[in-house]
Amino acid sequence: MWSKQSTERSVILPAIAATLGLLAALPASAGDQPFIPRLVNSSTIPANGDLNPYGVAFVPEDFPAGGKLAAGDVLVSNFNNGNNLQGTGTTIIKLTPAGRIAPPGDAEVFFPSTQAGLSTALGVLRGGFVVVGNVPTKDGTVKTISAGGLQIIDRHGRWLATWTDPVLLDGPWDLALDDDGSLAHIYVSNVLNGTVTRLDVEVAPNGVTLLKKTAIAHGYPHRPNAAALVLGPTGLALDADRDTLFVASTADNSIYRIDNASTTTSSVNRGALVFTGSHLHGRLALRLAPNGNLLTANGDAVNIDAEHPSEITEFTQTGQFVREYNVDASEGGAFGLDVVADPTAPFNFAAIDDVTNNLSVYGLPQPQ
Repeated sequence: MWSKQSTERSVILPAIAATLGLLAALPASAGDQPFIPRLVNSSTIPANGDLNPYGVAFVPEDFPAGGKLAAGDVLVSNFNNGNNLQGTGTTIIKLTPAGRIAPPGDAEVFFPSTQAGLSTALGVLRGGFVVVGNVPTKDGTVKTISAGGLQIIDRHGRWLATWTDPVLLDGPWDLALDDDGSLAHIYVSNVLNGTVTRLDVEVAPNGVTLLKKTAIAHGYPHRPNAAALVLGPTGLALDADRDTLFVASTADNSIYRIDNASTTTSSVNRGALVFTGSHLHGRLALRLAPNGNLLTANGDAVNIDAEHPSEITEFTQTGQFVREYNVDASEGGAFGLDVVADPTAPFNFAAIDDVTNNLSVYGLPQPQ
């Protein structure tokens, strides 16, 4: 357990501000380094009024040209509709960070889904395809929730396939990709039965073929929640070099580790405990930063702390707390986030503010 002291905050916040102020390149005509950060804030609300942005995903650098997406674009999946009913949102919106900033109600729609309740399970395959999960309701309540599935969408915004499974895809809540181009592993957390599934897929120019489904973890607590609709395993982050998958288990406020993630054929009970304690507040999305640390978004459904709302927390893979900052002054604002490892990318970090329905995209210094 770690104690939170005001002195810690006085060190952390200036350090965050200093980090955001560092840019990758000096101006062509001046020797002074810029002070203000490379930062874009844009609304995630499209014309149909969808709210509650959940998933965030960068389009990777080698994504094929000739469609609606380009490398560096950012996608966001909406969970609620315009009436703010949970599990009824149907849009994936797109932001080009160097392009137009969208005011509320004018976010560009990449994909209008016929499946409702688009979740944090959003990813982009290098071969030219988008993967998105959904956990729908009929009326915004857990009484009408159902399992949903995973949709495959091409780079033109056309639906190609929907994968469902009552056990292995029981409420796809988040995902992580291990993408080699022609072959990929898609790791999926299932919020309705507390499990993690690995999907082995083949990627070709005309589509994505599901080869095999394997349960690799179980035993994560899962239950209804008045604020968050449902709690269960959420964020997934893969360290491909170590073949280790990290799992953010929201209901018990902990991070676990699954070893040999790409090859295991058996299901572990949660895996090894990596991180828990006072710095976690119902963590949701989880990503691996370029420096090897883990980043998680705290959604405030568990272990609420009014003095530390809506925080992104950084910690090492061995569970040592590093730093945190808040994306909103209110609780419940930190949801999806994504990171780019490419050191040449002008924008490499994206985070949702679910309170304001905004997306923030940053250009942060990469480790040398």
